[in-house]
Order: sequence, then C-alpha cells, then structure tokens
Amino acid sequence: MFALSSANLGFVLSGFVTGCLVGMTGVGGGSLMTPLLVLVFGIEPSVAVGTDLIYASVTKTAGTAVHGFGHTIEWRIVGLLAIGSLPTAVVTLFLFAWFGPNTAAANRLITDILSVMLLLTALVLILRRQIVRQYSRHFVAISPEIRRQITIVVGIMLGVLVPLSSVGAGALGATALILLYPNLPMARIVGSDIAHAVPLTLAAGFGHIFLGLTNFGILVFLLSGSIPGIVLGSYAAPRVPDAVLRFLLAGTLLFAGGRLAL
Repeated sequence: MFALSSANLGFVLSGFVTGCLVGMTGVGGGSLMTPLLVLVFGIEPSVAVGTDLIYASVTKTAGTAVHGFGHTIEWRIVGLLAIGSLPTAVVTLFLFAWFGPNTAAANRLITDILSVMLLLTALVLILRRQIVRQYSRHFVAISPEIRRQITIVVGIMLGVLVPLSSVGAGALGATALILLYPNLPMARIVGSDIAHAVPLTLAAGFGHIFLGLTNFGILVFLLSGSIPGIVLGSYAAPRVPDAVLRFLLAGTLLFAGGRLAL
C-alpha cells in the first residue's frame, strides 16, 4: 500500500507544495488539496474532504509550532474563534451523518459547496486589499466586546463551512481577522488563522473518520510532503511578499472551482 508509485509520488509532491503555501499565506489547505484529490487523483468528494481535514490538522499543527516559537500567534483570538467553530462543527457533522454522508446526493452537495467556496475564496484573495480598504474603517471604532462577539460569529460560520468542504479556514478566516484586527501584523494574522484551524479541522476530521470517509493510505503520502513543506513555508512567511502568491493561488482556485462547477 505504501510503495512509492508515480501516483504516490504525486501525493507527496502535492502535500509539499500545499504545505509551503499554507505556511506562507495561511491559505491553500482545503482550497488546494481537496480539489487536487477530486480533479487530479479522482477521489470521491466526501472522501477527499475527510482525508484533507486530517491532513490539514496534522500539517497545521506543524505550522502552529513554528509560528508559536516565532511568537506570531494571538491565542486570545484563536480561543474566540474556537468557541464559535467547534460546537458548530459538531452539529454540522451530526446533521451530515443524519442525511447520509457517502451517497451520490451528498457527493453532489459537497462538490457544489466546494466549487462555490473555491470561487469565493479566489475572489477574496483577489479583492482582499479593496475589501480591507473599504470596510476596515468600520471595524476600527467598534468596542472590544462587539469585536469579540463578531470573532465568535466568524468561528460559527467556519464551523459550518469547513466540515462540509474543508475550505474557508484560510482565506476567509484570515480576511475576517484582517478586518477585525487591522493593527495586527500579517504574520500574526496568518499564525492565528493556522492555529485556529488545528482544533477545527481535527474535530471535523475525526467526524469524517467515524463516518468512514478518510483514506489513510493517501494521507500518509500527503503528510510526508506537507510537514516539511509547512515548516519551510512558516519560516519564510515573514520574508515573502504575498501579492504574487495571492494572485497565483486565486487563479488556481478559480480554475478548480470552475472545473468542479461544470
């Protein structure tokens, strides 16, 4: 099962490239890995999401360790997001299991949600500066209590989206944090976003394991590439300009979202 065939080498390389991008930008885990598994490797959408969630939880644990040593995580923000996301993820998974997780209808629903999320994530990446410039001034003057409440609401939204598509914790979560905490350096936004993704993807991933929607053979090869990738990317995060990376990611996501929507 673990022989290094050309397909397995493809999983390793996919994991490494995705890990590097996640470490540098906080984006690209589910946004890239799930469509890769579906479109390139022909994995069923429900299994691709389940496998990617565990992949993301382990990969982002490594990234969290690097950001933690670099003191680029705001743990208070991570906690507020988790207050909203973790209970919501459990409820979402319960409903997903109730309606039947590995049927043709479920796979179609996951594909539709995934394609919409990819296109939305791409637009957020492309328009992030305009969004921040347009709306950040509205968040500067809000009270700390309102800021905390909105952060929890963002967590609730991610708790619905991530278990169903494995997408959203990166670009959408990071953009929300940029709006809510405009004075935080980008490295701290990325570090906090990655740290919050760990418990969320782990909880969602365990739910998918319980439902039998995880391919552990593929997971091993993805992780063998992604762990060194995210460590390298996390070290490079404060040194790499993100403009080129954002537009490269956005173009890839637009292509993948369009392919899935067809």
